[in-house]
Amino acid sequence: MLHARSSAAEWMDDAAATEAEFAAALRDLARINRMSLAYRPVLRWLDRLVARTGATRLSVLDVGAGGGDMLRAIARWAAQRGVVVELVGLDRSPWAGRYALAAGTPARWITADLFDLDPAERFDVVLCSLFTHHLPDPVLVRFLQWAEARARLGWLISDLHRHPLPWGFVWAAVRALRMDPMVVHDSTVSIARSFIRADWARLLAAAGVAAEIRWTFPFRWLVGSIRA
Repeated sequence: MLHARSSAAEWMDDAAATEAEFAAALRDLARINRMSLAYRPVLRWLDRLVARTGATRLSVLDVGAGGGDMLRAIARWAAQRGVVVELVGLDRSPWAGRYALAAGTPARWITADLFDLDPAERFDVVLCSLFTHHLPDPVLVRFLQWAEARARLGWLISDLHRHPLPWGFVWAAVRALRMDPMVVHDSTVSIARSFIRADWARLLAAAGVAAEIRWTFPFRWLVGSIRA
């Protein structure tokens, strides 16, 4: 079942989803992100970037920013370390920005397809957490090239490892925790759509982009580059 990336559709990608349905899913996704330590590898990578570049100010774009919980975590990280950040969230859902800003996300928000972003806009850091599994391979290859071109200091993708162990654990956990139906459906589909190391090696080669591929707990791949 998990020998190759699935092409099954996720309900969250359905443009017909209502604002209430989307908001309910975002609340539970933030719960999952906290419980699964989703912020930790991204914040540790930012520590590495700051240490290597000496940056004290960063413009940060979060692609597929959803409910903005990653950006809020980055804002707390920056305040603790004395780093001045300009945060930008990008998501094509019309409901994502409304939810994120209502939740107090300290960011400028762009509602658009990522490839429609003004070509002149570049950022010190481009981040993408738990989003690339939504993209089919040809679009993901294009995104890798896009991130490489848009990031001045570095870019990072953090996404799921396709493996039976997290698939089975998540299947049981979202039901035991009585999570939103959209999250129940999409959680295991997301894992089935996600990656093994060979996928990332193949996609980076197709994009002509050099990057580090690193596995991290719990069942995540970190793919990125720091220019320093």
